[in-house]
Parts: sequence; structure tokens; C-alpha cells
Amino acid sequence: MPQITLESAVSGSTAARYDYLIVGAGFAGSVLAERLSAGLGKRVLLIDRREHIGGNAYDHFNEAGIMVHRYGPHIFHTNAERIVQYLSRFTEWRPYEHRVLAQVAEHLVPIPINLTTMNTLYGLQMTEAQAAEFLASRAQPVDNVRTSEDIVINQVGRELYELFFRGYTRKQWGLDPSELDKSVTSRVPTRTNGDDRYFGDTFQMMPLDGYTRMFERMLDQPNIDILLETDFVDVREQVNYGHLVYSGPIDEYYDYCFGKLPYRSLKFQHETLNQAQFQPVSVVNYPDEAVPYTRITEYKYLTGQTHPLTSISYEFPCADGDPYYPVPRAENAELYKRYKALADSAPNVSFLGRLGTYKYYNMDQVVGQALALYQRIAEAAADANASACGASS
Repeated sequence: MPQITLESAVSGSTAARYDYLIVGAGFAGSVLAERLSAGLGKRVLLIDRREHIGGNAYDHFNEAGIMVHRYGPHIFHTNAERIVQYLSRFTEWRPYEHRVLAQVAEHLVPIPINLTTMNTLYGLQMTEAQAAEFLASRAQPVDNVRTSEDIVINQVGRELYELFFRGYTRKQWGLDPSELDKSVTSRVPTRTNGDDRYFGDTFQMMPLDGYTRMFERMLDQPNIDILLETDFVDVREQVNYGHLVYSGPIDEYYDYCFGKLPYRSLKFQHETLNQAQFQPVSVVNYPDEAVPYTRITEYKYLTGQTHPLTSISYEFPCADGDPYYPVPRAENAELYKRYKALADSAPNVSFLGRLGTYKYYNMDQVVGQALALYQRIAEAAADANASACGASS
């Protein structure tokens, strides 16, 4: 993979000019870099302030030889076959269906809530039809569903809301669900059957050799130079490039001129244990606010690795640190619109990804967004070539 030095990137020679400078080597930046290079033959400089590619999906072998996800579990799932086809150019896949349990009182029960969850909690033996009636009897209809609290209470009532959602959400976001947009909890379904999969997507799998190896193959292009441990501010006035693609925080790009956009961050406590297995599934959630972490992940479930030891991580949401999640509130959306107005009028600059467009995306959605931007660039280039040919004929 062609990594270079800052000195070579800022060389004043004509040969060193890049068609595109892409900031951020996660899914958004890496997919676009690959497409611009392989699809259009463009010269790309891809930079990242971290010491590795792959963004938050970065995985690696720890000191015990166990593959872990440094920034928490990343589970690939999608309904878009075209996304799978694209990524399959760079990886084989391991089938994997994600299952999560929640520690509620003395019970470990499936989340999203399903038939097993309800039967276990209430000591019942309901059928699917009876479970639907049970939930309907507990639901508290909300006329105007606006918040994350509204959407859960409207579906399952206050007791299950308090058991599974309120504490977890307050820890995850530092806000009560009543203060957050309904999109936060609407992503989690409620089931009346025994389906205990966390996701219902058509395609559910993990890169066979890990995400980092997939990114390495993706970026192994002669037209892509990679500059790591480099901040955009260090090169923005030095590198000779034609178009900028920025997948970092949009408010940071504009020097916070309208104020900071709120993000939620995460801290991880990684541990390797002298045992083969720690918990019955890859992820166990802890909704109780008395527990300081939100979940524990055991990585061998995700990777399929066989090892006499196991590695886990405790996840602690926090206000400070690397930005992970845009905070979904109406006032934040309004602030983002002010930055987007600047972005829409900026020449030769495109914003991409969660941070660049201030929106929570799953990995497949980020890939789709990058491919869509590439398609617009390719079509514009084709139109420009057609116009040039017409003018010269």
C-alpha cells in the first residue's frame, strides 16, 4: 500500500499534483479514492490524522494474537446487493448473524425485544399472536410521535421502555430519550416471534480476513498515495490538488464559525482473559444506569477465530474525544444546515460521510454515499469530455 511522506506530497513539481485530496481514510474516503483511481485514472492523495487506514472499522491483532476492533464492534449488514458486489472485489466473507443479549435484572434476554424476551421476563409461554396482544395491551398511544421516548412507549409501553431503553439511551447519548429525535430508537424493532437476530437485512456477514485487510486491498492502487498521522490543516495550503473531498467534521473545516456541532464519543477498555469464552454472544448490553458501561463485546464471535484466550472490550460513551455519533436533535440539525449552506456554495469541495454530512450512517450507507458521489463525478467528467469533443469537431 503506497504510503508517502509529507515532503513528497507537497513537492512543487508538476508530477506531484493530485487531482483529488481526500481527507479521512475510513469507508467514505477509501471507497471514493479507489473508484477515482481505478475508474477514472485520477491521482489521489488520501490523508488521515490517525496512524492507520480504515477509520473506526480498523481491526488488528492484539498482543495475544486475537483480532479485535479497536473502536468497538463493526457488524456488516445490508439489503443492497450492489454494495456487497462492490466490496466483494476486496474481500471474501464469513457468514455471521449478529445476536445481542441485554442484562435486565437477573435475566439475559434477547434485544431487540422478541417473544423469548417477553416470555422470560414475565414467566409466560405466549404464542406469537398472544405476544402481539400482550404488547398492544401495554402500548400507550402517543398522538404526535416526535422523540425517542414517544416511539418506544407508543409501541411497547412504559415498563419495557424503562427496562430496556431509557437507561441505555441516557448513558449512550448523555440525554434523556425525551430529548432526542425519534430516529434513535426507531432503528430498533420489536418482534413478536422468536427471531433473535439483531438485524433483519438480507446480507449479513463479516470480512473473512478483517476490515483492515479489505481496506488494504481497496487502496492498493498505483494512483493513490496515502499520508497517515497527518492533519488537514497541516497540508491544506501546501499540497497541490484540484478538488477536495472532506469526510472529517464539517464544523471543524469551517473553524467552528457558527459554533460546534455536538457529537457523542466513546472510550474503550480492552482486556484479554485467560479463558476461551467470556459471554454467550458477541455483545451484551447493560441498560441499567448503575452500570457505567453500555455494553461488553467479545470479538472472537465476530471474527470466527479459534484461540485459547479471549478478548473483550467495555464501552463507555462520553462527551469528549473523537467524534463518533452526531447528536440527533432539532437544534443540531438547524445548526448543521448553516454549515451545509456554506458547503453547497464552496467551489471544488465535497463533504462526505457521517462527520462531513452530520448524519448517522451504517457502513453500507457510507459506501453507497461514496459510490453515489463517484457516479456524479464520473457523469460530469463524461459530459465535459463530450462537450470538448463537440467543440473541436
